[in-house]
Amino acid sequence: MAYTGVNKSTDYFNTKLYTGTGSSNAITGVGFQPDFTWIKSRNNGTNNNHMLFDAVRTATKYIKSDATSAENTLSETLKSFDSDGFTVGTQGDVNTNSINFASWNWKAGDSNTSVSASGSGNNAINACTYRANTTTGFSIIQYTGRNGDIGNGNQTKVAHGLGVKPDRVIIKRTDSAEDWVVRGGTSPLQSDYYLKLNTSDTRIGSDYVGEAQNDDATHFVVGNSDKVNYQGGTYIAYVFANKTGYSKYGFYKGNGDAEGTFTYTGFKPTWLLIKHAHGGTASGEHWNLQDVKRSTYNPSIIALLPSTDIADNSTTNNSIDFLSNGFKIRTNDGRINNSGADYLYMAIGQTLVGSNNVPCTAR
Repeated sequence: MAYTGVNKSTDYFNTKLYTGTGSSNAITGVGFQPDFTWIKSRNNGTNNNHMLFDAVRTATKYIKSDATSAENTLSETLKSFDSDGFTVGTQGDVNTNSINFASWNWKAGDSNTSVSASGSGNNAINACTYRANTTTGFSIIQYTGRNGDIGNGNQTKVAHGLGVKPDRVIIKRTDSAEDWVVRGGTSPLQSDYYLKLNTSDTRIGSDYVGEAQNDDATHFVVGNSDKVNYQGGTYIAYVFANKTGYSKYGFYKGNGDAEGTFTYTGFKPTWLLIKHAHGGTASGEHWNLQDVKRSTYNPSIIALLPSTDIADNSTTNNSIDFLSNGFKIRTNDGRINNSGADYLYMAIGQTLVGSNNVPCTAR
């Protein structure tokens, strides 16, 4: 069968489960040296944050998806990115003794590329350092804000290194407390609308974070909001582009029925992030993160909520079938299937897909 997509996601993305030891703990079996690792405890109640690390900012430096706080550095968190995984220290959010943890690991590029600040007005380019994987459409960018160099209503540009227009951009200011920004794609996040990864809020359009339709194959844009472009502020961005047979970043509309919406991805998802974005009668719905490692059969009912610090949430309200060519909602719960509501999703797969988009395996 002719193959035109990404070979298999285990070369570039992998969910790795592990048990904490309370002492230095080398986690192996990821299958590659990750550049972005997201860790969350699964059964330790509340007060254990989602901890995000990347190789551009370097190990030991973390940000939290469920908080506005600035980047912190602690030597006993993720101590190193290793050839087949990573090593965690004694810090409880990543390695409490006898507690189960989930980690999600992405491969970006093997080295950093630096871009200097240049231009002015809508042609202003921010200084940045990025690490990009053009095969999978994923890059990590650390950049410096420069909204003082542009007028109101203008946007600056940040290089992402992917060579294609991104479909999802996630940004966090790292030198000061600010909300996360998640944007990109079409309606309901067209124009200047965005979501906050750290809250249950629906879409927001009152800040000027940048208009996704102006992103291109070289840059994504940021407006003059302090959340994305404070003069001299530092930021980290995780940028994603759709890749046939590997990833899909889009939206679906809920039908409010227990026999819920089917969303076609063209591959079997193994990792799925969902957020109610707009519409319907749902409100205050948290982000919903599921994978096939924590829930090994259909329907998948085990979720973690990136906008909160709670442990694994196991309930039929999370019911999703992970199918050979997409996913089907099996609940009418408002978090993932309110009637008439628009939902953002990010799906990553793990199967071979042919040029005709026919998957090779099912579940």
